[in-house]
Amino acid sequence: MLKIAGAAGVAAGAATVVGGGATVATAAGRTFAHPGMLHTPADFARMAAKLKAGAKPYTEGFAKLTANRHAQSGWVARPSAVVYRGGGTPQNYVTLYNDIHAAYQNAVRWRITGESAHADTAVAILNAWSATLTSVQGSADRFLAAGLYGYQFANAAELVRDHDGFELARFQKMIKDCFYPLSEDFLARHNGAYVTNYWANWDLTAIACVLATGILCDDSAIVDRAVDYFKNGEGMGSVKNAIPVVYPDGLGEWAEAGRDQGHALLGVGLMGTICEMAWNQGIDLYGYDDSRFLKGAQYVAKWSMGGTVPYTANTRQKGAPGIWSGRETASAAAGVDPAMTRPIWAMIANHYTRRRGLSATYLTQIAAKAAPEGGGGDYGPNSGGYDQLGFGTLLFTRDKAAQAAATASPTAAASASASASSSASASASASASAAASPAGGTGKDLADTGSTDIAAWTAATGITALAGGLLLLRKRGRSSSNTQ
Repeated sequence: MLKIAGAAGVAAGAATVVGGGATVATAAGRTFAHPGMLHTPADFARMAAKLKAGAKPYTEGFAKLTANRHAQSGWVARPSAVVYRGGGTPQNYVTLYNDIHAAYQNAVRWRITGESAHADTAVAILNAWSATLTSVQGSADRFLAAGLYGYQFANAAELVRDHDGFELARFQKMIKDCFYPLSEDFLARHNGAYVTNYWANWDLTAIACVLATGILCDDSAIVDRAVDYFKNGEGMGSVKNAIPVVYPDGLGEWAEAGRDQGHALLGVGLMGTICEMAWNQGIDLYGYDDSRFLKGAQYVAKWSMGGTVPYTANTRQKGAPGIWSGRETASAAAGVDPAMTRPIWAMIANHYTRRRGLSATYLTQIAAKAAPEGGGGDYGPNSGGYDQLGFGTLLFTRDKAAQAAATASPTAAASASASASSSASASASASASAAASPAGGTGKDLADTGSTDIAAWTAATGITALAGGLLLLRKRGRSSSNTQ
């Protein structure tokens, strides 16, 4: 029988308890709210109340969660000292992401229901890994592993950070030692390659990990680094490079639409994740640059449902200085399969249409089509099915606000700073990380851009990924009535 207890209580740590299971911590002038990444205590209170009332679509979303094998309290972790992805032996990153999703899903069940067995399971998984893991290694794909699994691990830990028995300090050290340095190094040096060698989703995984690390560790400089890169970064994942063209009809071209559908969906999901985590700390990236992300998400939603979208040809440089170099062009959006989906839409659609009260027709349509969204383990056996934490129908569905929010969430307290760091602090952060990071790749390492696994994922689900070539984002100085 379903037992709903509201947002589960947490033990007070060193931070100040502010009610509803929330705590706040202050560091370098910024006030952090906890839990405060993808979810807040108010979110869980909303879910609990809706489930108690038997309200749809919450009940369907909760059923998807409880049916997932990762969400069961009997899950036992299998930690390793070294995790490899794309190179090295053994290729054991599959074990890591399965354990992360089990920790996250159990933590969510505890937060909603108050059932302690799920909290205990999440804590046991997280503690086992923080006591064992020493590094993440591999080919260039090590950067994907660090970014994806770093932000996901941090979100699971954030939900149980004050639970009895959770080794928070040790976990924070693991994130800062094993995941964050790789992500920061990638943003700073892009594996020694040309900045456009790697697609937008590579930058976005790194931004997500850096931002989640800063929140988990109450580190303002790290948060500011992520926010600054989202707005101003040179790589393809910064918002104006990921969405290089805004058309008169309000749609924003998504750069990886010229590559294939699967990676474009991955990128939109990651950018939404970054925006949601920032929002819950008082930083509005959803609305940055006249809601540029809304325009890009609308574009991808329309295109993914089989709609016709405009496309402006782009050429990008690939390779690395002194090693090899090439240029490739995409002249049209790739073909799509309208049956392909990822659990990314409910979070984005609910922000823009419910929190903000904006019109987003394509987002509304595709979110309804994808509902109820599942999570890790529901979208195929390979890593592409685990790139998002998921369960958005349950976690992000909300009533329309009586008065649409005009600014970022107040959850992080009134003193939360919405500004990015100064260039000096960003440079200092980059330099400190780069000194402890692995050297850039050469040869095959540069060519390994993560396409193999998504091809396996799409094949496993009966969907063919359609490649459309490669892109180079426009130089910012180029004048065009369609660029911003």
